Order: sequence, then structure tokens, then C-alpha cells
Amino acid sequence: MEETYIETQQISFQDFKKNVLEDYKLGRISREMSYLGRREVLTGKAKFGIFGDGKELPQLAMAKVFRNGDFRSGYYRDQTFAMAVDALTVESFFAQLYADTNVEREPASAGRQMNGHYATRSLNEDGSWKNLMNQKNISSDISPTAGQMPRLLGLAQASKIYKSVKFEGSEKFSNNGNEVAFGTIGDASTAEGHFWETLNAACALQVPMIVSIWDDGYGISVPTQNQRAKADIAEMLSGFQRKEGENQGCEIIQVKAWDYPSLLDAYARAEHFARTESVPVVVHVVEVTQPQGHSTSGSHERYKDEARLNWETEFDGLAKFKEWILNYSIDIEGKEEILANAEELDSIEAEAKKWVKEGQKKAWENYQNSIKEIKDAILPLVANCKSQNPEISVEIEHFNKIISVAKKDVFHLARKTLLLTRGNQTVERQSLQTKFDELFKVEKDNYSSHLYSQSQWKATNVKEVPPVFTDSSETVDGRVVVRNNFDKIFEKYPETLVFGEDAGNIGDVNQGLEGLQEKYGEVRIADTGIREATILGQGIGMAMRGLRPIAEIQYLDYILYCLQGMSDDLATVQYRTKGGQKAPVIIRTRGHRLEGIWHSGSPMAGILNLSKGILILVPRNLTKAAGFYNTMLQSDEPAVIVETLNGYRLKEKQPDNLGEFTVPVGKVEITKEGKDVTLVTYGSTWRVVMDAASELEKLGISAEVIDVQSLIPFDLTHEIAESVKKTNRLVVIDEDVEGGTSAFILQQILEKQKAFRYLDSDPVTICAENHRPAYASDGDYFSKPSADDMVEKIYGIFYENDPVKFPKI
Repeated sequence: MEETYIETQQISFQDFKKNVLEDYKLGRISREMSYLGRREVLTGKAKFGIFGDGKELPQLAMAKVFRNGDFRSGYYRDQTFAMAVDALTVESFFAQLYADTNVEREPASAGRQMNGHYATRSLNEDGSWKNLMNQKNISSDISPTAGQMPRLLGLAQASKIYKSVKFEGSEKFSNNGNEVAFGTIGDASTAEGHFWETLNAACALQVPMIVSIWDDGYGISVPTQNQRAKADIAEMLSGFQRKEGENQGCEIIQVKAWDYPSLLDAYARAEHFARTESVPVVVHVVEVTQPQGHSTSGSHERYKDEARLNWETEFDGLAKFKEWILNYSIDIEGKEEILANAEELDSIEAEAKKWVKEGQKKAWENYQNSIKEIKDAILPLVANCKSQNPEISVEIEHFNKIISVAKKDVFHLARKTLLLTRGNQTVERQSLQTKFDELFKVEKDNYSSHLYSQSQWKATNVKEVPPVFTDSSETVDGRVVVRNNFDKIFEKYPETLVFGEDAGNIGDVNQGLEGLQEKYGEVRIADTGIREATILGQGIGMAMRGLRPIAEIQYLDYILYCLQGMSDDLATVQYRTKGGQKAPVIIRTRGHRLEGIWHSGSPMAGILNLSKGILILVPRNLTKAAGFYNTMLQSDEPAVIVETLNGYRLKEKQPDNLGEFTVPVGKVEITKEGKDVTLVTYGSTWRVVMDAASELEKLGISAEVIDVQSLIPFDLTHEIAESVKKTNRLVVIDEDVEGGTSAFILQQILEKQKAFRYLDSDPVTICAENHRPAYASDGDYFSKPSADDMVEKIYGIFYENDPVKFPKI
């Protein structure tokens, strides 16, 4: 068992003195960064600032118990902590404030996140994992209040998993599960449901997690008593306090933000509980101050009275820390020892201020030089084009008046020049166009790369392995195919695990995991509480630590509970770190064509539009679903796989190569060839479309049916356009509402694939009614597209073109 901070802190007075003064210096550096950062925003050199001033002492204490292999999941106030664990420098702090896109200078996000959002790089340049046990880890911060909490649960639970799960390379992610996950949150954000759901789950699962609540008494301008049932969150949480002898609940520690020795003790105890007993701990840090208010967008003088502002000045953590240092003395062998005198502390403060100013100056110069390089490359080429249009000189004059030139200003000038010289095929214009294209490609990468994996393990690189069928292949229920395929998966990949509501003991509600918990154990095939947001969070955190989690959301309708985490967190992981982190979690769910308002929704448009960055896979049967699981487990990308809810009891032929065959992402399948009209659909609706296509054949209409299979990515080889080129007619059939997934599919086919060139009739969409389906089979028939609807609407296309051959129904 790894020793904790408590067990290692037998040090000499001189070492103690050295540590205290180093903490004071780092605290002063962080404070000066906050002060100077605010000035940089208010003078127009940066767009927005949000800083960690007032929280220096608790973050210094937290950093002392944070070890290699540990993870933090936090929000935008933790600059002192990030510096203390060597994840942030003065230069990288200001590089982020200026939005420097150089990943070496701003490694947390390469300028993509506003300041205060920190991250360490978990991946090598090729997308492979680093050894996370050789570094202190920060999972990339997000702004949505309490949005960081569900992921924290997964980061902590991974330690518990690693106590029993080992696989080749697992030593890069864990040392027998001795790591602790640290979370930070503002006190007002504890009013969010994600906070309570995460803490509840952590207490039930008993995971090594420490949550620090920075309590400054306000949520921007709204005081705490208006945020929660009680102003004291520790009092509210008292029911969570674990009882002796019970394996439930958490430890709660309350400590003042300005009390340095008590903070050291509080975090030492918190680490001891979490690391040695695998117990979640809440550290409620009270009497936190915010010397500069919430952010640069407002002033706290607007909502704090004079008494409060005076109190914040008196109880400022660094002021109290200085006071404590100056008053500290100890007798050692008859000699009085002190930590420092006033002159020594003044010197530290002056040095900190100088250090910060030098770092800021260097960061600004680096950022400006990156713009200057672009300007120096473009401006002479623009000037060379002046003779081609007098307006170019006017544009250059406007440009030269800009006080603080940004990249966009240079690119705007180049584009305006190219616009003004259109039609002039001169050498000068061509030189400008060539350089513009070269530089724009670089900026495209700076701002738009890594939404999806760019590594060798991206899903589209996974080789297609067709299912093998022989005369001895069994015909079984669809659920049996996916269950037996999961059996092969869990045997083949020891790092895989699945968890969700009813996923364990009964093998999920549709028995797609039947018997697997008994075979592989409760750690890998696990039940959860009814808490979708943190089921997703478990998946994100575990995936960030090298496991391959399958997070089961029982029904597609319920995915709405975790859509915020999918959109704000999971979908943006690779993007917001520019390839520095990944979380290849598979979200398993099921839906479509059931009955009733709450169990038959098809919120695919919401998932599609809010979750760019996650692959969206919609197999038409359980064999296809099994193939997608096999594909994604060879990939390093997150995905949603929507199993067909009405397919579990339908018969399918079981492939002989379970666990091996793959379904390629981004590839459609033509399931029925035809020559008159192309019908595009996916999921459970495919069966209805196939029935409709058979009826249309009897009416003299030959329909080609295409199963999309993969919504993101979508038809990478443009097979649908080739089909439309042959049939000259297009119908998209979807059980989502009007303007939902059908709109996305049309945009892909007509705009991206340019299939509009081949149409002889207007493209048609056949969608559900704009309400949730009513209950029972009749509710489905009258709410979602039926075969009758499809036949009549598709027939109507041909009636309009040839009413003699196709008389009106």
C-alpha cells in the first residue's frame, strides 16, 4: 500500500521552513498572475478573465497530497493547484489568456479554452497513451457548473477497478488501484443535480475521491442562502457522513480557507481516508475570499456591502498566511527559531511580482510573434496587388489603423484582396492565393482539428471483417447474438467492462448480458443505480484511465439525462485538448418503434447536433450491433450504439466468428436493389421500409433500400449519391420528428454528396408526427411512419410524374 502524506511528514524544521516559504512564494506568484491577468483583459490584450485569487492556500494544501497517477477533475479556479503540480507555468497561464494556439506554449488546450481551464497531456503525439503513472494528471476542465462531477466518479472508480483488473499495459494507468481522484467545485454549483448525483453514487460505490468545495458565500452575485436549503453545505451533507462499521457514506471535513496549518491537516486526513480506505471525502473550504470578484465581466462591489468587502480584505488567505508566518516561532534546544521576518517576505513578494511580469512579457511576445509571422508573409503579397484595384490601398489603410492586430485581421485583408482581384490571373495574385491557402490550412488545424481521432486507431481505419455463416450456423433470437458476442468480447479484452441499470444480476432487461456477471464477476458486469448522468460519467472517467467501459443507458429516451455530459464533456475531449486526451467510452442503448410517450422517443436529432465528436451508430439488427461493438473496441473514439429494441426476440442467423467480425463505420448497405427510387433509412424503421418496398414492387415501382447504419460518420464513399444517380428520386424515411435526423441526412446527400444534380423529383422526407408516440401498437401506427404511409407517399411521387400509369389512390 502506498504511503500517505500523514505517514511521510516527519521532517526537520529547516525543511518545514523551506516548504512554508516555497508555498508563500507560489501563492504570491499565483496572486500576481490573477492581478496582472485582469489588467491584461481590461486593457484589451485578452478577451475574458476568470481567476483563482483567494483560493491559493487550500490549493497549495491539496497539491501536497496529490501524487503521480492521481487525477483531478475540476473547473476554472484552480491555477494555484495547477502550478503546484507542475501542470502550469506563468508563461502557459498567459499564453492561454491570449489564446495562443501553439500547443507547446499552451499545452492544456492550444488556445481553444478560455483561461483557467487546465489539462495535462495524456497522449503522445501519435495518439498513444503516455505512462500516466509518471505524471500528475488533470482531466481537461469544462465550464458548465458541476459538469465536471460525473467524470470525477469514473476517474475514482477506475482505481477500484484496477485493484482486480489487470491487462497488458495496465501498469501505465494504475499501481494496484492506489490512486485518488480529486474534484473541485464552487459552493454555488453544489446546487446542481450533477453534484448530488455524483456524491450519492460515490458514497454507494465507495470510491477513492476527494471533493473540495470552494465556499466564498456567493454564486456570482447570489448569496449562498438563496442557493441551497441551508447555507452550510457540510450541514446539509451530514446525512452522508459514514457511520462506524458501515461500508456506505463519506467523510466530511470543514476547514477555513485562510488557516494554513488546518488546511494541511485537513487534506492530509482526506488523503488518508481516500487512499487507504477507498472512502469518498468532502472537504468543505469555508470563508474563501474573491479579491477581484467573479470575473472580468463585472465588479463584486455591485453586490457586496462595505462590511463584507472589509472582511474579505482582513481575511484574505495570503494576508493571513503572511501574518501566521511572521507570528510563528518555536523553541529548538533553547533557541527560538522563526520562519521569516517582514523584510524576507517583502523580498519574496517583490520577486514574485517580477517573475510574473517577465513570464507575461515573454508569453505576449511569443503570441505577437506568431501573428507577426503571418502578417509578414501576407502583407507584402497584398501590397503587390495594389495596382489591380484601388480599393486594396483603402483596405491596407484600414488595416494599418488597427491597434492590436489579430490573425483574423490579416486573413480578412487577404480575403478581401482576393475578392477585389477576382478574375485577374496575375502572378502577384497567384502568389497571394498560394500563401493564403498554405497559412489557412495551418489555422484550420489550429482551430478545427481533433474533433474526431486522428490516430491510427480511428474507427474508420478498423478493417472490415465480414460475419461468417455456414450450414451449421444457428438461427437464434437477436439477443442471443449480442449476448454471445459480448461473451467473446469480455474474454478477449480484460480491460472491458459494462455497467448500467439492471445490466448485472439479470443480464439487462432484454437479456443481452444474460449470465455474464456470473462468469466475469460483479466488477466487470455491474448494476448501477438509476442515475444516467453519472453512468455516463463513470464511462468517461474510466476511459480516460485506459479502461474500455461500455456505459449502458437502458432506453434511448433516457439518454436525455446524460446529453449534457455527452455534449459538453465527452464530445469535446479530443477537441478541447487538441489531441491531448481521449475517452473512448461506448454508450450502449436501445430504442425505436416501441410504445408509449416515455419509451419510444427518437431524439436522434438532438444527439446528432449536440454530440459532434461522438460516433453515432444505428444498426438495424443485433448482428450489426455486435459488429459495431467489435469495431469500436479496436478504435480509440467514443460512440453511441443504438440497438433495435424490437429486435431482441426476432430470429437472426448467428455468425460463426463472434467477437471477430466488424461492421465498418461510415459505410451504408444496399439491402434491396431497385431502379426507380432510392429509400434511405436506419434502425428499426428499416424493416418497415423493406415491407413498403415489397408493396411498391406490386405497384410497378422498383425501390432501392439503403440502410444508413452509421449517422456519424455518414456514407463516406457516397454510395447514396450513386444510387440517386441511378434512380433519380430520393426519399428519406425516419421515425424522428420533422426536420430531425431526416434534415441531417438530406443535407449530407444533397449538399455534401451533390446528389441534387440527379433528381427528377423533389426529395421527400417521411417522418413521425411532431409529438411523442401514443401508447400501444395503434399509437405507433398513427404516430410514426407506417408501411401504408410510405407506400402512399412514395406512390404519390410517381402519380405526379405519370398520373396515367399511376392513377391517384
